[in-house]
Amino acid sequence: MPKQRTTIELPRGILDLTYQTNSHNGHAAYQLNDLLGFAQRINPKRAFLFVSKVLGRHIPVAPSTMRTAFTDLAALIPSHLPEPILVIGMAETAVGLSAGVHQALQTRYPDALLLNSTRHAQHNEDNDEALFTTFSEDHSHASQHLIYQSAEQATQAQLLASKTLIMVDDEASTGNTCVNVVTALRHAGLSQLAQVHLTTLVDWSLNQQQATTDTADAISSRLPDIDFYRHHLLSGAWTWTDAPNPEPITMPAVDTTEAGSQPLGDTGNWGRFPTLDSTEGFDRYLAHFQTVFTRFREQVSPSLPQWPARILVLGSNEFVWLPFLLAEWLESQTQATVKFGALTRSPIALGGAIGTMLSFRDHYGLGMTNFVYNVEPKAWDLIVLCVETAADSVDGMWQDLDNVLIVGGKI
Repeated sequence: MPKQRTTIELPRGILDLTYQTNSHNGHAAYQLNDLLGFAQRINPKRAFLFVSKVLGRHIPVAPSTMRTAFTDLAALIPSHLPEPILVIGMAETAVGLSAGVHQALQTRYPDALLLNSTRHAQHNEDNDEALFTTFSEDHSHASQHLIYQSAEQATQAQLLASKTLIMVDDEASTGNTCVNVVTALRHAGLSQLAQVHLTTLVDWSLNQQQATTDTADAISSRLPDIDFYRHHLLSGAWTWTDAPNPEPITMPAVDTTEAGSQPLGDTGNWGRFPTLDSTEGFDRYLAHFQTVFTRFREQVSPSLPQWPARILVLGSNEFVWLPFLLAEWLESQTQATVKFGALTRSPIALGGAIGTMLSFRDHYGLGMTNFVYNVEPKAWDLIVLCVETAADSVDGMWQDLDNVLIVGGKI
Protein backbone atom coordinates (compact mmCIF):
# COMPACT_ATOMS: atom_id res chain seq x y z
CA MET A 1 0.00 0.00 0.00
CA PRO A 2 1.32 3.52 -0.75
CA LYS A 3 2.47 5.56 2.20
CA GLN A 4 0.55 8.69 3.19
CA ARG A 5 1.70 11.68 5.21
CA THR A 6 0.04 14.21 7.47
CA THR A 7 1.09 16.82 10.01
CA ILE A 8 -0.68 17.47 13.31
CA GLU A 9 -0.03 20.79 15.04
CA LEU A 10 -0.40 20.76 18.83
CA PRO A 11 0.37 23.49 21.36
CA ARG A 12 3.61 21.84 22.50
CA GLY A 13 4.92 20.86 19.08
CA ILE A 14 4.34 19.25 15.70
CA LEU A 15 3.60 15.58 15.04
CA ASP A 16 4.58 14.37 11.56
CA LEU A 17 3.05 11.05 10.54
CA THR A 18 3.85 8.62 7.76
CA TYR A 19 1.38 5.75 7.55
CA GLN A 20 -0.12 3.10 5.33
CA THR A 21 -3.51 1.41 5.37
CA ASN A 22 -3.99 -2.31 5.05
CA SER A 23 -6.87 -4.33 3.63
CA HIS A 24 -8.03 -7.12 5.92
CA ASN A 25 -9.69 -10.32 4.79
CA GLY A 26 -11.42 -8.61 1.90
CA HIS A 27 -12.80 -5.78 4.06
CA ALA A 28 -12.12 -2.14 3.30
CA ALA A 29 -8.99 -0.81 4.94
CA TYR A 30 -9.23 1.29 8.07
CA GLN A 31 -8.21 4.88 7.36
CA LEU A 32 -6.29 7.04 9.81
CA ASN A 33 -9.38 9.14 10.47
CA ASP A 34 -11.40 5.97 11.20
CA LEU A 35 -9.06 5.01 14.02
CA LEU A 36 -7.46 8.09 15.55
CA GLY A 37 -7.68 11.66 16.68
CA PHE A 38 -4.83 13.56 18.33
CA ALA A 39 -4.38 15.50 21.54
CA GLN A 40 -1.80 16.81 23.98
CA ARG A 41 -0.85 14.74 26.99
CA ILE A 42 -0.20 16.35 30.38
CA ASN A 43 2.93 14.27 30.66
CA PRO A 44 6.57 15.37 30.40
CA LYS A 45 7.59 11.92 29.05
CA ARG A 46 5.62 12.32 25.81
CA ALA A 47 3.78 15.45 24.78
CA PHE A 48 1.17 13.96 22.43
CA LEU A 49 -1.52 11.31 22.51
CA PHE A 50 -3.10 9.11 19.88
CA VAL A 51 -6.80 9.20 20.79
CA SER A 52 -8.61 6.08 19.62
CA LYS A 53 -11.99 6.38 17.94
CA VAL A 54 -12.81 2.67 18.34
CA LEU A 55 -11.80 1.89 21.93
CA GLY A 56 -14.54 3.70 23.81
CA ARG A 57 -12.10 5.29 26.23
CA HIS A 58 -11.56 9.01 25.56
CA ILE A 59 -14.18 9.30 22.81
CA PRO A 60 -17.59 7.62 23.32
CA VAL A 61 -18.20 5.00 20.64
CA ALA A 62 -21.10 2.77 19.58
CA PRO A 63 -20.56 -0.74 21.03
CA SER A 64 -21.09 -2.25 17.57
CA THR A 65 -18.19 -0.17 16.22
CA MET A 66 -15.98 -1.39 19.05
CA ARG A 67 -17.00 -5.01 18.49
CA THR A 68 -16.15 -4.78 14.79
CA ALA A 69 -12.67 -3.47 15.59
CA PHE A 70 -12.13 -6.25 18.16
CA THR A 71 -13.15 -8.90 15.65
CA ASP A 72 -11.18 -7.45 12.73
CA LEU A 73 -8.05 -7.26 14.85
CA ALA A 74 -8.45 -10.83 16.10
CA ALA A 75 -8.88 -12.03 12.52
CA LEU A 76 -5.31 -10.96 11.74
CA ILE A 77 -3.88 -13.45 14.21
CA PRO A 78 -2.89 -16.68 12.42
CA SER A 79 -4.48 -20.05 12.87
CA HIS A 80 -2.52 -23.14 13.93
CA LEU A 81 -0.50 -21.35 16.61
CA PRO A 82 1.33 -23.41 19.23
CA GLU A 83 -0.86 -23.96 22.28
CA PRO A 84 -1.45 -23.20 25.13
CA ILE A 85 -2.15 -19.60 24.15
CA LEU A 86 -2.14 -16.61 26.53
CA VAL A 87 -3.80 -13.32 25.56
CA ILE A 88 -2.58 -10.45 27.72
CA GLY A 89 -3.91 -6.88 27.72
CA MET A 90 -2.41 -3.65 29.02
CA ALA A 91 -4.13 -1.64 31.75
CA GLU A 92 -5.96 0.56 31.66
CA THR A 93 -6.62 1.49 28.07
CA ALA A 94 -6.51 -1.96 26.47
CA VAL A 95 -8.27 -4.20 29.01
CA GLY A 96 -11.54 -4.10 27.06
CA LEU A 97 -9.73 -4.47 23.75
CA SER A 98 -7.89 -7.55 24.97
CA ALA A 99 -11.10 -9.16 26.22
CA GLY A 100 -12.79 -8.48 22.89
CA VAL A 101 -9.87 -9.92 20.93
CA HIS A 102 -9.76 -12.93 23.28
CA GLN A 103 -13.48 -13.58 22.87
CA ALA A 104 -13.19 -13.45 19.07
CA LEU A 105 -10.13 -15.72 19.11
CA GLN A 106 -11.95 -18.35 21.11
CA THR A 107 -13.90 -19.33 18.00
CA ARG A 108 -10.56 -20.81 16.84
CA TYR A 109 -8.74 -21.25 20.15
CA PRO A 110 -11.41 -22.13 22.74
CA ASP A 111 -8.80 -22.89 25.41
CA ALA A 112 -6.93 -19.58 25.15
CA LEU A 113 -6.42 -17.82 28.49
CA LEU A 114 -7.02 -14.12 29.07
CA LEU A 115 -4.96 -12.14 31.58
CA ASN A 116 -4.79 -8.36 31.94
CA SER A 117 -2.25 -6.27 33.74
CA THR A 118 -3.61 -4.06 36.51
CA ARG A 119 -2.63 -1.02 38.53
CA HIS A 120 -4.92 -1.97 41.41
CA ALA A 121 -3.36 -4.22 44.04
CA GLN A 122 -5.68 -7.17 44.74
CA HIS A 123 -6.36 -8.41 48.25
CA ASN A 124 -8.98 -10.59 49.90
CA GLU A 125 -9.54 -12.28 53.24
CA ASP A 126 -8.09 -15.60 52.05
CA ASN A 127 -4.85 -14.04 50.80
CA ASP A 128 -4.96 -16.23 47.69
CA GLU A 129 -4.42 -13.31 45.31
CA ALA A 130 -0.71 -13.92 44.61
CA LEU A 131 1.26 -11.46 42.53
CA PHE A 132 2.85 -13.20 39.55
CA THR A 133 5.12 -10.49 38.20
CA THR A 134 5.46 -6.75 37.51
CA PHE A 135 6.70 -4.68 34.60
CA SER A 136 7.11 -1.06 33.55
CA GLU A 137 5.50 0.88 30.70
CA ASP A 138 8.14 3.56 30.46
CA HIS A 139 6.32 6.36 28.58
CA SER A 140 3.02 6.03 30.45
CA HIS A 141 1.43 8.44 32.93
CA ALA A 142 1.32 5.46 35.32
CA SER A 143 4.28 3.26 34.49
CA GLN A 144 4.03 0.36 36.95
CA HIS A 145 1.87 -2.68 36.15
CA LEU A 146 0.97 -5.77 38.19
CA ILE A 147 0.16 -9.23 36.82
CA TYR A 148 -1.57 -11.81 39.00
CA GLN A 149 -1.51 -15.58 38.86
CA SER A 150 -4.40 -18.02 39.30
CA ALA A 151 -5.45 -19.65 42.56
CA GLU A 152 -6.74 -22.60 40.51
CA GLN A 153 -4.02 -25.22 40.08
CA ALA A 154 -5.03 -26.32 36.57
CA THR A 155 -5.33 -22.75 35.28
CA GLN A 156 -1.98 -21.80 36.77
CA ALA A 157 -0.36 -24.87 35.19
CA GLN A 158 -1.78 -23.85 31.80
CA LEU A 159 -0.48 -20.31 32.28
CA LEU A 160 3.04 -21.57 33.00
CA ALA A 161 2.90 -23.88 29.98
CA SER A 162 2.00 -21.08 27.55
CA LYS A 163 3.77 -21.41 24.19
CA THR A 164 2.18 -18.45 22.39
CA LEU A 165 1.72 -14.98 23.87
CA ILE A 166 -0.69 -12.58 22.17
CA MET A 167 -0.02 -9.15 23.64
CA VAL A 168 -2.88 -6.74 22.97
CA ASP A 169 -2.54 -2.96 23.20
CA ASP A 170 -4.07 0.08 21.54
CA GLU A 171 -0.81 1.17 19.93
CA ALA A 172 2.88 0.33 19.80
CA SER A 173 5.93 2.25 18.73
CA THR A 174 9.31 1.27 20.17
CA GLY A 175 8.26 -2.15 21.39
CA ASN A 176 9.79 -1.48 24.80
CA THR A 177 6.61 -2.37 26.70
CA CYS A 178 6.31 -5.66 24.82
CA VAL A 179 9.90 -6.57 25.63
CA ASN A 180 9.37 -5.62 29.28
CA VAL A 181 6.23 -7.80 29.49
CA VAL A 182 7.80 -10.84 27.84
CA THR A 183 10.95 -10.57 29.94
CA ALA A 184 8.93 -10.33 33.15
CA LEU A 185 6.75 -13.30 32.22
CA ARG A 186 9.73 -15.47 31.33
CA HIS A 187 11.44 -14.65 34.60
CA ALA A 188 8.20 -15.51 36.41
CA GLY A 189 8.11 -18.99 34.91
CA LEU A 190 6.78 -18.90 31.34
CA SER A 191 9.83 -20.75 30.10
CA GLN A 192 8.03 -22.48 27.19
CA LEU A 193 7.18 -19.30 25.23
CA ALA A 194 8.01 -19.87 21.56
CA GLN A 195 6.01 -17.12 19.82
CA VAL A 196 4.98 -13.55 20.67
CA HIS A 197 2.33 -11.74 18.62
CA LEU A 198 2.14 -8.00 19.31
CA THR A 199 -1.46 -7.17 18.34
CA THR A 200 -2.39 -3.50 18.22
CA LEU A 201 -4.91 -1.23 16.57
CA VAL A 202 -2.06 0.91 15.25
CA ASP A 203 1.65 0.10 15.04
CA TRP A 204 3.98 3.08 14.85
CA SER A 205 7.22 1.15 14.25
CA LEU A 206 7.28 1.57 10.47
CA ASN A 207 10.54 3.54 10.66
CA GLN A 208 12.16 0.76 12.71
CA GLN A 209 10.96 -1.86 10.25
CA GLN A 210 12.40 0.03 7.28
CA ALA A 211 15.78 0.15 8.99
CA THR A 212 16.08 -3.65 9.06
CA THR A 213 15.79 -6.46 6.55
CA ASP A 214 13.60 -8.39 8.98
CA THR A 215 10.54 -6.39 10.02
CA ALA A 216 10.65 -7.88 13.51
CA ASP A 217 14.42 -7.78 13.88
CA ALA A 218 14.53 -4.78 16.21
CA ILE A 219 12.51 -6.62 18.85
CA SER A 220 13.53 -10.18 18.01
CA SER A 221 17.11 -9.38 18.92
CA ARG A 222 15.89 -8.43 22.40
CA LEU A 223 13.78 -11.58 22.78
CA PRO A 224 16.16 -14.52 22.26
CA ASP A 225 14.70 -17.89 21.28
CA ILE A 226 11.26 -16.39 20.51
CA ASP A 227 9.61 -15.86 17.13
CA PHE A 228 8.12 -12.37 17.04
CA TYR A 229 5.21 -11.12 14.91
CA ARG A 230 3.13 -7.94 14.62
CA HIS A 231 -0.55 -7.57 13.69
CA HIS A 232 -2.35 -4.24 13.32
CA LEU A 233 -5.13 -2.40 11.50
CA LEU A 234 -2.85 0.45 10.43
CA SER A 235 0.90 1.02 10.55
CA GLY A 236 3.10 4.06 10.40
CA ALA A 237 5.87 6.13 11.92
CA TRP A 238 5.89 9.40 13.80
CA THR A 239 8.38 12.16 14.46
CA TRP A 240 7.84 14.85 17.07
CA THR A 241 9.28 18.38 17.01
CA ASP A 242 9.00 20.42 20.21
CA ALA A 243 7.60 23.92 19.99
CA PRO A 244 10.14 26.59 20.90
CA ASN A 245 10.14 27.38 24.63
CA PRO A 246 7.09 25.30 25.59
CA GLU A 247 5.56 26.08 28.95
CA PRO A 248 6.55 23.59 31.67
CA ILE A 249 3.84 21.14 32.70
CA THR A 250 3.15 19.29 35.92
CA MET A 251 1.59 15.86 35.67
CA PRO A 252 -0.99 14.95 38.34
CA ALA A 253 0.07 12.22 40.77
CA VAL A 254 -1.51 9.12 39.19
CA ASP A 255 1.36 6.60 39.24
CA THR A 256 0.33 4.22 41.99
CA THR A 257 -0.50 0.51 42.28
CA GLU A 258 -2.13 0.80 45.70
CA ALA A 259 -5.47 -0.90 46.34
CA GLY A 260 -7.31 2.20 47.58
CA SER A 261 -9.53 2.49 50.65
CA GLN A 262 -12.74 1.45 48.86
CA PRO A 263 -13.20 -2.34 48.61
CA LEU A 264 -13.89 -3.86 45.20
CA GLY A 265 -17.19 -5.64 44.66
CA ASP A 266 -17.41 -9.18 43.33
CA THR A 267 -17.94 -8.62 39.61
CA GLY A 268 -16.47 -11.94 38.52
CA ASN A 269 -13.15 -12.60 36.85
CA TRP A 270 -13.01 -10.65 33.61
CA GLY A 271 -9.24 -10.83 33.24
CA ARG A 272 -7.42 -9.51 36.30
CA PHE A 273 -6.64 -13.17 36.95
CA PRO A 274 -6.13 -15.83 34.28
CA THR A 275 -9.50 -16.90 32.88
CA LEU A 276 -10.96 -18.92 30.04
CA ASP A 277 -14.31 -17.09 30.19
CA SER A 278 -14.22 -13.31 30.51
CA THR A 279 -18.03 -13.17 30.45
CA GLU A 280 -18.43 -15.39 33.53
CA GLY A 281 -19.88 -12.59 35.68
CA PHE A 282 -22.02 -10.86 33.07
CA ASP A 283 -25.37 -12.57 33.67
CA ARG A 284 -25.28 -11.53 37.32
CA TYR A 285 -24.14 -8.06 36.37
CA LEU A 286 -26.96 -7.63 33.84
CA ALA A 287 -29.54 -8.74 36.40
CA HIS A 288 -28.04 -6.28 38.91
CA PHE A 289 -28.28 -3.45 36.36
CA GLN A 290 -31.92 -4.28 35.58
CA THR A 291 -32.82 -4.18 39.28
CA VAL A 292 -31.04 -0.86 39.82
CA PHE A 293 -32.53 0.63 36.64
CA THR A 294 -36.08 -0.34 37.64
CA ARG A 295 -35.60 1.33 41.03
CA PHE A 296 -34.09 4.41 39.33
CA ARG A 297 -37.07 4.83 37.01
CA GLU A 298 -39.51 4.53 39.90
CA GLN A 299 -37.66 7.13 41.96
CA VAL A 300 -36.78 9.65 39.26
CA SER A 301 -39.67 9.57 36.81
CA PRO A 302 -42.07 6.64 36.40
CA SER A 303 -43.48 8.40 33.35
CA LEU A 304 -40.24 7.98 31.41
CA PRO A 305 -40.34 5.57 28.49
CA GLN A 306 -38.89 2.13 29.21
CA TRP A 307 -35.66 3.11 27.49
CA PRO A 308 -34.58 6.72 26.93
CA ALA A 309 -33.55 7.69 23.40
CA ARG A 310 -29.91 8.53 24.15
CA ILE A 311 -27.95 6.30 26.54
CA LEU A 312 -24.28 6.63 27.45
CA VAL A 313 -22.69 3.77 29.36
CA LEU A 314 -19.47 4.69 31.17
CA GLY A 315 -17.03 2.11 32.42
CA SER A 316 -14.46 3.20 34.96
CA ASN A 317 -10.68 2.90 34.76
CA GLU A 318 -9.93 -0.83 34.34
CA PHE A 319 -13.53 -1.87 34.90
CA VAL A 320 -14.74 -1.63 31.30
CA TRP A 321 -15.42 -5.13 29.96
CA LEU A 322 -18.68 -5.93 31.79
CA PRO A 323 -19.92 -2.35 31.25
CA PHE A 324 -19.12 -2.71 27.54
CA LEU A 325 -21.11 -5.96 27.40
CA LEU A 326 -23.96 -4.09 29.09
CA ALA A 327 -23.77 -1.30 26.51
CA GLU A 328 -23.75 -3.90 23.74
CA TRP A 329 -26.83 -5.54 25.26
CA LEU A 330 -28.63 -2.18 25.43
CA GLU A 331 -27.71 -1.45 21.81
CA SER A 332 -29.14 -4.80 20.69
CA GLN A 333 -32.25 -4.85 22.89
CA THR A 334 -33.49 -1.26 22.63
CA GLN A 335 -34.16 1.37 19.99
CA ALA A 336 -31.89 3.82 21.81
CA THR A 337 -28.75 5.44 20.50
CA VAL A 338 -26.15 3.84 22.76
CA LYS A 339 -22.50 4.78 23.14
CA PHE A 340 -19.76 3.61 25.44
CA GLY A 341 -16.97 5.56 27.15
CA ALA A 342 -14.92 5.36 30.32
CA LEU A 343 -13.53 7.27 33.25
CA THR A 344 -9.73 7.35 33.34
CA ARG A 345 -6.76 8.43 35.42
CA SER A 346 -5.02 9.66 32.23
CA PRO A 347 -4.48 13.45 32.23
CA ILE A 348 -5.04 15.02 28.80
CA ALA A 349 -5.18 18.69 27.80
CA LEU A 350 -8.19 20.20 26.08
CA GLY A 351 -7.85 20.65 22.34
CA GLY A 352 -7.69 18.50 19.22
CA ALA A 353 -9.66 15.29 19.78
CA ILE A 354 -10.48 16.32 23.37
CA GLY A 355 -13.46 18.66 23.20
CA THR A 356 -14.54 18.59 26.85
CA MET A 357 -13.07 17.41 30.13
CA LEU A 358 -14.65 16.74 33.52
CA SER A 359 -12.44 16.10 36.55
CA PHE A 360 -13.44 14.61 39.91
CA ARG A 361 -12.05 12.54 42.77
CA ASP A 362 -11.50 8.87 42.12
CA HIS A 363 -13.94 6.31 43.55
CA TYR A 364 -11.26 3.82 44.61
CA GLY A 365 -10.21 5.98 47.54
CA LEU A 366 -6.73 6.60 46.14
CA GLY A 367 -6.94 10.35 46.57
CA MET A 368 -6.22 11.05 42.92
CA THR A 369 -8.09 12.95 40.23
CA ASN A 370 -10.00 11.07 37.55
CA PHE A 371 -11.28 12.39 34.26
CA VAL A 372 -13.87 11.81 31.56
CA TYR A 373 -13.44 13.30 28.10
CA ASN A 374 -15.85 14.31 25.34
CA VAL A 375 -18.86 13.80 27.60
CA GLU A 376 -21.41 16.55 28.06
CA PRO A 377 -23.88 15.15 30.62
CA LYS A 378 -26.81 17.24 29.39
CA ALA A 379 -26.49 15.69 25.92
CA TRP A 380 -27.69 12.31 27.26
CA ASP A 381 -31.09 11.21 28.49
CA LEU A 382 -29.44 8.55 30.64
CA ILE A 383 -25.83 8.02 31.72
CA VAL A 384 -25.15 4.60 33.24
CA LEU A 385 -21.98 4.96 35.30
CA CYS A 386 -20.52 1.54 36.14
CA VAL A 387 -18.00 1.21 38.97
CA GLU A 388 -16.55 -1.82 40.74
CA THR A 389 -16.72 -0.12 44.14
CA ALA A 390 -19.86 0.84 46.07
CA ALA A 391 -22.19 3.30 44.37
CA ASP A 392 -21.75 5.85 47.17
CA SER A 393 -17.97 5.94 46.57
CA VAL A 394 -18.56 8.01 43.42
CA ASP A 395 -17.83 11.73 43.50
CA GLY A 396 -20.77 14.01 44.32
CA MET A 397 -20.49 15.61 40.89
CA TRP A 398 -22.07 12.45 39.46
CA GLN A 399 -24.42 11.89 42.38
CA ASP A 400 -25.98 15.31 41.83
CA LEU A 401 -26.92 14.73 38.19
CA ASP A 402 -30.51 13.51 37.85
CA ASN A 403 -29.84 11.66 34.57
CA VAL A 404 -27.00 9.55 36.00
CA LEU A 405 -27.62 6.00 37.20
CA ILE A 406 -24.68 4.64 39.20
CA VAL A 407 -24.32 0.87 39.08
CA GLY A 408 -22.02 -0.16 41.92
CA GLY A 409 -19.92 -3.26 42.22
CA LYS A 410 -21.83 -4.83 45.10
CA ILE A 411 -24.01 -7.42 43.39
